[in-house]
Amino acid sequence: MRLTAKNIKTVYLKKYTAVKDKYGYITKGWSAAEPVRMTIEPAGGAVNAQIYGESINYMLVGKYQGQAIKAAQSENFGVCVYVDKDSEPDYVIAAVQEYSTHKNITLKKRNDAK
Repeated sequence: MRLTAKNIKTVYLKKYTAVKDKYGYITKGWSAAEPVRMTIEPAGGAVNAQIYGESINYMLVGKYQGQAIKAAQSENFGVCVYVDKDSEPDYVIAAVQEYSTHKNITLKKRNDAK
């Protein structure tokens, strides 16, 4: 499978890690944004509706080709889809399904996103 260029959108991937503030204190926060290109579309389907129920209205599905996102390692990473790369992520990765040519990324809207 090859992603077509007209449907690809640049989103920004952020990890939730320990960061230093300008005074040298270590706090939990989001890392620097890493640009990632993927297709984004609303989540749907009978299987996703049974798994996620009413919250499917707040979910997106992305198709991705690359190595920045990996199954069993990238869950709970933040993704800036509709917000600027310098703000907090508005979605988090809920699931990653790897196939031979691409990865299906399920994104869930953050409840505390502003």
